[in-house]
Amino acid sequence: QVQLVESGGGLVQAGGSLRLSCAASGRTFRSYAMGWFRQARGKEREFVAAISSSGGSTYYADSVKGRFTISRDGAKNTVYLQMNSLKPADTAVYYCAAGSYGTTRPNDYNYWGQGTQVTVSS
Repeated sequence: QVQLVESGGGLVQAGGSLRLSCAASGRTFRSYAMGWFRQARGKEREFVAAISSSGGSTYYADSVKGRFTISRDGAKNTVYLQMNSLKPADTAVYYCAAGSYGTTRPNDYNYWGQGTQVTVSS
């Protein structure tokens, strides 16, 4: 089992930045690909970004490409999502997830965090 805990969410003005963290328990973190997903009220959960187990490959949704950066620190068992140039459309609950492959599909991930709220005001 892998336990994931997100932090760093909050309220930010449009154009601002926010850095989300996802801390994983246990010693198996480095064997999993990690992903970030978000779900706005009334909408389906959507893919945001993913990173391979080694950190050598990253993937981004078109809506966040060039603004968001995913990274991981194996020594700290933590994955990050740096969010810049935030827009009101980025408002959602953000979830981190762990799985065998860094795909864009939620069902491909085995473990999920509780989520952290990100609200971007205009």
